[in-house]
Amino acid sequence: MTTDARSARTPRFMDHYSSTWWIAELLSTLLLAWPLFTVLRQGPPLWISAALVTSMGCWVAFLGAERYSPRSATTALAVCSVLSSATVGTAQGTAIIIAAVSVGILASHPTPGARLIAGVCALDMTLVSASVLTSETSPIVLLSAIPVMLVLILLGLSRRQYQIHAQRTAQLLEELRQAQQARTRAAALDERARIAREMHDVLAHSLGGLGMQLEVAEALLSEQEDPETALQHVRRSRRLAADGLAEARNAVAALRRDIPSLPAALDELADNHRRDQHTDVSVHTTGTGRSLPSGVTVSLLDTAREALTNAAKHAPTAAIAITLDYGESSIRLRVHNAGVPEAANSPATLDDDPDDGDLRADGFGLTGMRERLALVDGRLTAGPDGAGGWSVTADVPVTEGSHR
Repeated sequence: MTTDARSARTPRFMDHYSSTWWIAELLSTLLLAWPLFTVLRQGPPLWISAALVTSMGCWVAFLGAERYSPRSATTALAVCSVLSSATVGTAQGTAIIIAAVSVGILASHPTPGARLIAGVCALDMTLVSASVLTSETSPIVLLSAIPVMLVLILLGLSRRQYQIHAQRTAQLLEELRQAQQARTRAAALDERARIAREMHDVLAHSLGGLGMQLEVAEALLSEQEDPETALQHVRRSRRLAADGLAEARNAVAALRRDIPSLPAALDELADNHRRDQHTDVSVHTTGTGRSLPSGVTVSLLDTAREALTNAAKHAPTAAIAITLDYGESSIRLRVHNAGVPEAANSPATLDDDPDDGDLRADGFGLTGMRERLALVDGRLTAGPDGAGGWSVTADVPVTEGSHR
């Protein structure tokens, strides 16, 4: 439990750390001590003097112990009010002041329970009434003492309710802060998992493709003695290494910045492709947009990026249309270009041919896209659309529980 949480749960009467609190303590003590000294000079019965002196001692004990032991302090305060209430019939004004002040402060203190406060208040009223009625004091004293005590008790209860409400509010704020920290930690863990997937996809596919090309080159040199073909594979390995390094740098750069919304990221991707390839690229969004988990956003964005790369490679002059459709329980991304890739006889062949001189080792061909979408339970379809074009479509289920 943090220090803030402990302080929020520790009952306090007032702020003892205030620079002016000791002045209030001193003045209240003088307010009670002066009339007590006046009564004691008149020579009251011994039990009256003992009760008043003891009650004053309990008041001083309350002031000294409240900041260190609130329960002991409130016990002393209750004894102070009870003893002074029992002497009202003889000490009159002095006892009334001590009893009313002590019981009012007791009623305002958040430490004792409501039943204890009610019991002490009832006992004080009973003792005041019995003390006045069994003495030669005029009943008018009773009519003045009871209202004064009731007013201070009600004011104290109002103050107590305010303090309890403030403590509960502080506890709720602390719990809210801890809940926010827990959510932040969960988001950080999710982001770390996303980073791990990013680096795995980049490095595993890049290094895997590079190793395969070098193995072929080694076999050609050692077994078939075909340096020309081996040189082609070495050159291809160099391109794979360069592409892998570029993809790694792009991945690190992407991880260093916040993930934008998917429509904004697609607009930026389309602008870059339009500028670099001098090709018409349009982006359309349908349905009600909403926030998506970071894994879904990254997967769909990488699918769109690879689809644009394939379009630039196999149908460089064809116009491209990107459509993002927000469904109730899923999201669909469709990248359509008007030209069918010449070398594509089936959806499985596009950019996945190991003999292609422009093979991309980052795994973001159709196989890589399928693997990436599978991480978020998505599905990829690609192929001719029957109207002279080529489409790549990604469908990802997005339920309420997957939102972050």
